[in-house]
Amino acid sequence: MTLLTLNLNVDQQLSTIPESKLIMTWLEVAYLESTPCTINIEIVTEELAQSLNKQYRGKDYATNVLSFPFEAPPIDMPMAHLGDLVLCANVVKKEAAEQTIPIDNHWAHLFIHGMLHLQGYDHINDSEAEAMELLEIKLLKQLNINNPYLI
Repeated sequence: MTLLTLNLNVDQQLSTIPESKLIMTWLEVAYLESTPCTINIEIVTEELAQSLNKQYRGKDYATNVLSFPFEAPPIDMPMAHLGDLVLCANVVKKEAAEQTIPIDNHWAHLFIHGMLHLQGYDHINDSEAEAMELLEIKLLKQLNINNPYLI
């Protein structure tokens, strides 16, 4: 039984995104809970990523991943909703090229990074950042992906 139910929405203008089977693999590696849940993922254009980043973080540029953890109301739900991830395909592609890393490795890193945010991890201060990075490195290693912070 899989613990995650994925709702994936990809902007039709985009063509180069990972297969949903790969996305599920990355999400499952990063899901550290044992409760079944749903997750929504939007893969968007730079324009939408920039608009959302400005609206929710006050930063006027397209970013690679945004995480929106779900805060459940105090009612019984048949399945928990973990939250939403928004990834910008063009930013991911540009960053992978700039860092000269395989694009799927970068996608995996960002999906894992976003999933950790949805589970309460953050990198606001140095100790949180170090703990989150170490966990990302450990999870990526399970996928045979090198430490992205050495680049």
